[in-house]
Amino acid sequence: YMPTTPPGISITKAKELLQQTDKLIASHPQVAHTLGKIGRADTSTDPAPLSMIETTITLTDKKEWPKGKTIEDIIKELDEMVQFPGLTNSWTMPIKTRIDMLATGIKTPVGIKLMGEDLNQLSEIGEQIEALLRPLPDVLSAYSERVTGGNFIDIDIDRERAAHEGLLVGDIQDVIKSALGGMNVSWAVEGLERYPISVRYPRELRNNIEKLERLTITSPKGYAVPLGQVADIKIVKGPPMIKSENARRTAWIYVDLKTSDVGGFVKMAKELIAKNVNIPDGVSVVWSGQFEYMQRAAKRLKIVVPITLALIFLILFMNFKNITESLIMMITVPFALVGGIWLMYFADYNFSVAVGVGFIALAGLAAENGVVLLVYLDEAFNRWKSAGKLNTLTDLKTAIMEGSAERVRPILMTVATDIIGLLPIMFGTSTGIRVMKRIAAPMVGGLVSSAIMTLVLLPTIYYLWKRGSIKKRSN
Repeated sequence: YMPTTPPGISITKAKELLQQTDKLIASHPQVAHTLGKIGRADTSTDPAPLSMIETTITLTDKKEWPKGKTIEDIIKELDEMVQFPGLTNSWTMPIKTRIDMLATGIKTPVGIKLMGEDLNQLSEIGEQIEALLRPLPDVLSAYSERVTGGNFIDIDIDRERAAHEGLLVGDIQDVIKSALGGMNVSWAVEGLERYPISVRYPRELRNNIEKLERLTITSPKGYAVPLGQVADIKIVKGPPMIKSENARRTAWIYVDLKTSDVGGFVKMAKELIAKNVNIPDGVSVVWSGQFEYMQRAAKRLKIVVPITLALIFLILFMNFKNITESLIMMITVPFALVGGIWLMYFADYNFSVAVGVGFIALAGLAAENGVVLLVYLDEAFNRWKSAGKLNTLTDLKTAIMEGSAERVRPILMTVATDIIGLLPIMFGTSTGIRVMKRIAAPMVGGLVSSAIMTLVLLPTIYYLWKRGSIKKRSN
């Protein structure tokens, strides 16, 4: 659970919000344990702002869940339970989120990166896109980072007034640094660990401008001078964190989805933004998150798929030493994809990298089954030909039927064995099974259609190819 709060939240309020969300989540019957964190660790590898909460949720054993309940149902129930004004919810898997954030910086399935020079302009455009996408039915939550929403205390020292009191700018800055920011005065030793001891004014003396103006500075003349007498103090808005990418400032929009069709959503959202949001010159929109992975994978698949088909054709040619038979085998491969596409449709799966891998594996399996049959068709044809029995088209049909009949049982047994081996994946519920299902679905559906196409279509194509030689011989 990784919600986002508006910038400027205090540590006290952030701690209170973390405790409240953890308490609500822990009250769910399927939640065994929660562990929340807000803020960043003492390392440069964790640049998490105070506005980002991270809660790890451990669920109870699935055997204890009500029948038919899924993780998606639990997420939906938790999302309805945890509703706070200004808090934008995001539900995701821990390891997956870490990988996504390391690769793209985006913790949601879809992220929009606005790039430009003016942070105020980027923040305004981001809020427009957030308001446009949030009401969509496929959107679980949408949040645009308030890149200029931070609150800062600006202390502008008046040099003339300071000189009138006999104070140097450095003297005033030293007092401000020690009283507000804190000064390390010693170290606490606990075993091998060392912790600095920092001293500064208590919170009640530095939590508003009026009290800061009464902060006293000792002048060289020996009397106390209030800070407000030598400096102007005000609260100004500014960026709580400045992000840059490709040497340009960025503002990010996080979009969490209810649907798994990331590509379809991005296509629709692009059209919606193009019609309703005016993107000025100098501002670019980059779609990131899982969609960025999909784009990279699509480019790779455009290279991998042709290479795979070329390798299959090369192996077939090395086996048959005949281009015609190799092409016949390649013609049957696309028909094997029919079953995989239909099973994806019935299972409501969208195209993804895993699905692409499944189709590549299916092409090899389909070619393998076809080779088994084609070898026996050649064997039956050559046997009848050497015996002088191939004199008419009827003889050719009989020879092809004989060769096909010998391979029906082996092909069906091979297909059945492959499908039985993949069924545990199709009906499994263990961790990581979602990706494996996307790989197995094209293979299961494709093996069924491949067996039918191999036993029906391949003998027909073989007959159309060989009947020319029989006609010439008859003439």
